[in-house]
Amino acid sequence: MDNIYYKTMPKISRKGAQMPQSPIRKLVPYAEQAKKEGVNVYHLNIGQPDIKTPEVALNAVKKNTLDILAYSRSEGSETYRTKLAAYYKKNNIHVSANNIIITTGGSEALFFTFGSIMDPEDEVIIPEPFYANYNSFAVTAGVRVVPVTSSIENGFALPAMEEIEAKITPRTKGIVICNPGNPTGYLYSKAELEALAAIVKKHDLFLYADEVYREFCYDGAQPHSVLNLPGLEEHVLMIDSVSKRYSMCGARIGALISKNKEVMAAALKFGQARLSPPTIDQVAAEAALTTPQSYFDEVVDEYVARRNIMVDGLNAIPGVFCPKPKGAFYCVARFPVDDAEKFCQWLLESFSFEGQTVMMAPANGFYSTPGAGKNEARIAYVLNQDSLRKAVDCLRVALEEYPGTIR
Repeated sequence: MDNIYYKTMPKISRKGAQMPQSPIRKLVPYAEQAKKEGVNVYHLNIGQPDIKTPEVALNAVKKNTLDILAYSRSEGSETYRTKLAAYYKKNNIHVSANNIIITTGGSEALFFTFGSIMDPEDEVIIPEPFYANYNSFAVTAGVRVVPVTSSIENGFALPAMEEIEAKITPRTKGIVICNPGNPTGYLYSKAELEALAAIVKKHDLFLYADEVYREFCYDGAQPHSVLNLPGLEEHVLMIDSVSKRYSMCGARIGALISKNKEVMAAALKFGQARLSPPTIDQVAAEAALTTPQSYFDEVVDEYVARRNIMVDGLNAIPGVFCPKPKGAFYCVARFPVDDAEKFCQWLLESFSFEGQTVMMAPANGFYSTPGAGKNEARIAYVLNQDSLRKAVDCLRVALEEYPGTIR
């Protein structure tokens, strides 16, 4: 009887089976076990900054006098959207509140756009390596990701336009970029964006741009928003979020910004289906818009110092290569190992140096092409400078001891 019952058990969907595991979190059980054994784990696997959230945002929640935590409008609070449009204007991005839908994190903004403009089996082109959750969003929408591979050798610059154009089929609906990039920290130039714009217009595609790291550009580099590309008003969809800008990852507030009225009307219907973005989080996000420029100046200086410690330290280890990123707070490094995922797991299961070890995200999970990124790992330099120095020391010793190090 038990055997019959087992054979007739209901099964999960193909979509559920296809949903990829997060490369950022998949090794968490090993990290937790290491901590139980008394090992201090330096978490370089996830973009959770230790930078303080602006006091003005925290105080807006602490001192709030709301007596009913009601739904907001499905497109988000009008006052917040109006103030957000003013923030964009200060950054030379000219949009109105009507061009903005507030979402539950930047992730939901991408869900809305995929659902609004793509049908199952449609295709989206994404330069890889890319933010791993893009794959998850595509699986949820029944959309096929078509990767175009960038190279660590040139710092993950945008692949040649000919390579991108060769990937376009009748089912292609758009191109997705993250600028500055996660996981690589690469910052697209104006020329690269203009070249993408030409392809998008030629083939009547959408261009999605995830611009959540806009404030974090280094060495005098400046970000260029896709919303400023001339003649692309109907093609461009910009994704934004407060998570990293204000170190407010737990405040799940993002935004979808576009001047395409048809897309925004469709996206709003998805917003209505989930009722509203979080009300109290919008209170914090609206207050965060008053954060002074000095906050960002200090944060950028800190991230530059952290980047230099991490990247220079990695490149000083024999066999390791890590391009120096121009933005965000991530880098991807190539390690002289047989398999970076095995190495990352070994660091947590079998290694410690002076009671410490390092947790990284295997980079193969940021690629869609099978086998790509096998000896690479993403590192988030989101810890204090002393911790980053110790993490580099751990990696140097680990590579001397790891059985799979290629010498």
